[in-house]
Amino acid sequence: MKRKSPKLVVGKKTFDNSNPFFIAEIGNNHLGKFDLCIKMIDEAKMAGANAVKLQKRNNKKLFTKKKFNEIYNSENSFGKTYGIHREKLEFDKKEYIELKKYSESLGLIFFATPFDIDSADFLHHEIKIPLFKLASSDLNNFLLIKKILSYKKPMILSTGFSSMKDVTRTYKYIEKKTINFSLLQCTASYPCKTKDLNLNVITAFKKKFSKILVGLSSHHNGIAMENIAYLLGARVFEKHFTTDRSMKGTDQSFSLVGTGLKKMIRDIKRIDIAMGSKTKKPLECERIPMKKMSKSIVFARNIRKGEKLSLTDVCIRCSGIDGISPWEIESLRGRKVKKDCMLEDVVTWEVLE
Repeated sequence: MKRKSPKLVVGKKTFDNSNPFFIAEIGNNHLGKFDLCIKMIDEAKMAGANAVKLQKRNNKKLFTKKKFNEIYNSENSFGKTYGIHREKLEFDKKEYIELKKYSESLGLIFFATPFDIDSADFLHHEIKIPLFKLASSDLNNFLLIKKILSYKKPMILSTGFSSMKDVTRTYKYIEKKTINFSLLQCTASYPCKTKDLNLNVITAFKKKFSKILVGLSSHHNGIAMENIAYLLGARVFEKHFTTDRSMKGTDQSFSLVGTGLKKMIRDIKRIDIAMGSKTKKPLECERIPMKKMSKSIVFARNIRKGEKLSLTDVCIRCSGIDGISPWEIESLRGRKVKKDCMLEDVVTWEVLE
């Protein structure tokens, strides 16, 4: 029996081996500004993304009081304490509903990463997102995973700072309920150095977790590595996205702007087309250019009827006329000419005995 190809179904949209899923990870790059987030959604759409993703936290329940009230002196801080900083980056229910509505009007999937159960409930019951994403830090958070599974919606999980044993444990836990989920190779480093990408993990994921789509959540600052990830089997791509890398925020510097995301998506979509056929043969599109460039054997001097040819009597030139291919030049040695021929006439078998 032929094995079914893996797929990820989000509402009425299906992503599979021939239809990759491209996610513009806005995260907190919107700086808590609604209008800036709208602009990012517009640019993600123009770049060709399938979805935009935010992050949602109930900060007072997510963090201990000590952590919430911790002084935060970072250059990226939006408040005196870490908790106030995080609160500045949150949208309220009305804003979330408007962002989702606007995204969907553009044909984009709108979803988010909940960092706690309260946020997951908010996103499910209040915002009604069609898809959930779990950060690497929650790959082992089975309470949160169980809660999301209860919504009977698809999910995507990043796998940063985990072992194959960790990933397999979570895979087996979710697989008991559904195979409509995806695992992403991820390195939880911001930004991620090229040497730490470990793209070969994608090959291992594809082999070990063959029932589901696998992919790449990248914090790398380029777009070439995603092409390699695709060739290794990745079909879900999450890339941090912004409109201005100089803006405040830890993720801005390695995020893609619209032109970068557009090029990444364009290049990945070209890969299957570029792979083409395994059969090496002349192509019709080559015919006219090769007519200009291809070389033939021509006479190197005026030749009289009956003369025997030596290799000094011929040479190779671009003539624009089909004749004997240069690879056959040795076979002309000693051949007689049937008629008078002029300098640079193309040598054909018809003029030789």
